[in-house]
Amino acid sequence: MERFSHRARRAAGIAAAAVAEATWPTRCAVCDLPGAVLCVSCEARLSYVDWWRACPVCGAPFGRVQCSECNPVTLGHLGRDAFPFAGCASAVMFDDDSGRIVRTFKDQGERRLAEPMARIMVRALPPNWEFDAVSYIPASERARRERGFDHGADLGRAVAAQTGRPLRPLLAPPRTKDQRGLSRTERLGNLEGRFSALPRARTGGRVLVVDDVFTTGATLCAATDALAACGCTVYGLTFARA
Repeated sequence: MERFSHRARRAAGIAAAAVAEATWPTRCAVCDLPGAVLCVSCEARLSYVDWWRACPVCGAPFGRVQCSECNPVTLGHLGRDAFPFAGCASAVMFDDDSGRIVRTFKDQGERRLAEPMARIMVRALPPNWEFDAVSYIPASERARRERGFDHGADLGRAVAAQTGRPLRPLLAPPRTKDQRGLSRTERLGNLEGRFSALPRARTGGRVLVVDDVFTTGATLCAATDALAACGCTVYGLTFARA
């Protein structure tokens, strides 16, 4: 009876998905053509970050010779003399196309985009990074209520699956307002001390923390501070770099 019930639920799920697809066909987040959440052509045309030109420390797209982010002036605006993470990398530049992908994923609830975003992100991982687990920047409780899901958890789960590493939720949701629309200084004040590590983070280890967009670095820095206090070595990986 239990096996029959499982088959019935599975059949109902497949039927519901078919009806939904017929009513609201899957469309590309960038070009809006039907067929896939991110079509092959649009994925190929994204503005990928060139690893050979990027800063080897923070991943700034053109920072290998003189980094636009790892310099005393920019770091001074964040109240730091160095980034707290061991390294950071981003897959694509934040522009109209990648921004549309992020907004469709987060704000329009197209959760299937987590898989292609993760696939693109994993290709940007430097080959010399060694990490034991994948974690993520959690959404605030308010954002999760409004969206109905935690986009950070979805992205972390997809990256963990792509890398073959376990997913370890290590950070409690922050009590902050949305970072979008805030200045560099406002972002810093909004996040300062707002992340706290969960008890399981005290085991330490090397952790890859994923997020959707690196803008000023305030979010990743605040998350790294919380994890580093527990003995974790943190690497950051984001889909886009503003």
